[in-house]
Amino acid sequence: MTEAQPFPKTAVLAVRQALLERTEIALIDVREEDPYAQQHPLWAANFPLSKLELEAWTRIPRRDTRVVVYGEHDGEDLALRAASTLRGLGYTDVSLLDGGLAAWIAAGGEVFRDVNVPSKSFGEVVEARRHTPSLAAPEVQALIDSKADVVIVDARRFDEYQTMSIPTATSMPGAELVLRIRDLVPDPATQVIVNCAGRTRSIIGTQSLINAGIPNPVAALRNGTIGWTLAGQTLDHGASRRPPSDVSAANRDRAREGARSVAARAGVRRIALDALATLEAPGRTVYRFDVRTPEEYAAGHLASFRSAPGGQLVQETDHHVPVRGARIVLADDDGVRADMSASWLAQMGWEVYVIDPVDEAQRSARGEQAADIPAAPEVRTVSPMALSAWLRDGDATVIDVTASANYVKRHIPRAWFAIRAQLTQALQEIPPARRYVLTCGSSLLARFAARDLQRLTTAEIFVLEGGTAAWVEAGLPVEQGESRLAVPRTDRYRRPYEGTDNAAAAMQAYLDWEYGLIAQLDRDGTHFFEVV
Repeated sequence: MTEAQPFPKTAVLAVRQALLERTEIALIDVREEDPYAQQHPLWAANFPLSKLELEAWTRIPRRDTRVVVYGEHDGEDLALRAASTLRGLGYTDVSLLDGGLAAWIAAGGEVFRDVNVPSKSFGEVVEARRHTPSLAAPEVQALIDSKADVVIVDARRFDEYQTMSIPTATSMPGAELVLRIRDLVPDPATQVIVNCAGRTRSIIGTQSLINAGIPNPVAALRNGTIGWTLAGQTLDHGASRRPPSDVSAANRDRAREGARSVAARAGVRRIALDALATLEAPGRTVYRFDVRTPEEYAAGHLASFRSAPGGQLVQETDHHVPVRGARIVLADDDGVRADMSASWLAQMGWEVYVIDPVDEAQRSARGEQAADIPAAPEVRTVSPMALSAWLRDGDATVIDVTASANYVKRHIPRAWFAIRAQLTQALQEIPPARRYVLTCGSSLLARFAARDLQRLTTAEIFVLEGGTAAWVEAGLPVEQGESRLAVPRTDRYRRPYEGTDNAAAAMQAYLDWEYGLIAQLDRDGTHFFEVV
């Protein structure tokens, strides 16, 4: 590893200064998601080393971006390995955070728990500054029980809503609220209640409707489905209610007027599509997002714009825009969703632009935009049927480097789960074999992992053609559960607000943490949030 040391080091104070000066910098934590979620700086973005090649070019599109890397695991220098990978991907300004996370903490740097912390802390600031109205779970239950004139809308993704929802609630992801609420709730006297799983999307959704001038009384469900559960109330599962698919012309005009007004107050800028090149000055990163629904995006979108539904973009800004100080450009086809999403990003301190209306013909790109990833390494492969024969004869050991949640749902019988960046540790648990076969969902990540594994063993290394999906399509059997974990499942942080089987103490602790975020922001001092 000593030959890979020529990476410069960046002092903690230099990183902080860049954040304060709002110059472009990507501070990336290359640990797995769970250790990242335990503690990290406010603007650190999670880039697990295990998936770095699959994410870097898309999430940090400019190769001369200033990238500062930190993260260690069980004594292995993940930061150095990640820096080497980034250099191999063409990044030219890569350095290591001097002293790592420990140095950040020793220097008095604030560290935050959980994921998507910039957005969640911003939501707390919004509620504190705007006194966003809210109702407790028992109050909302009483309204439902009395058959009051009330409509509940769930601002999360549709799949989250289907997992668990408030009884009678309709799915209306965040960016859709201002556009569609009038068609769902035509009577301005009807009480509207916005919910999510915890607090942030309830607050932002409620305040979006207020900011855009919706005439109805609006309130957030205080503490979302967590608050509902802690109150001992019953959630629905598998709900499928959606708002009307069409928006009337009159309601679209009202929504557009309200959205344009709040965007202007927030300092959102406007730009013509053919003038985008003027934003891409040397040293400037420009992210382009289409904030409509994934279905609308697939049906036709502007070339070079990626899909990022507005509500989730505001909720997960650290994932979509890991380069702090970058520029963001948003597009829609209605003059509502981009403006509303941009209004929140601008209040979070981002330089945001909305594309001027374009002809529908210019949305000529179809389907999902392909991920920008390097060519996978050349590896030896084996077909599912051939692997089945090897396993029957005891002639191979399978290592599955997919996400642990996917492994638990289904995996090849007797396959071992391993995290790609932790193959050294995994081999200490997996019995030695003369032949290893790597797999994942599609075989893509397994191909990169095969190159890593070959450096650690003299055994034969193969990759399963088409991954576990091809195994299943071949009609071969699978297992479920945590049967063979070669390393702990640290690749994903279990959110206290997801699912329905979390301990009450964990849910309450999460709410207490959210309430404490404003104090952490004040101590950190790098956020630049300005609520209008």
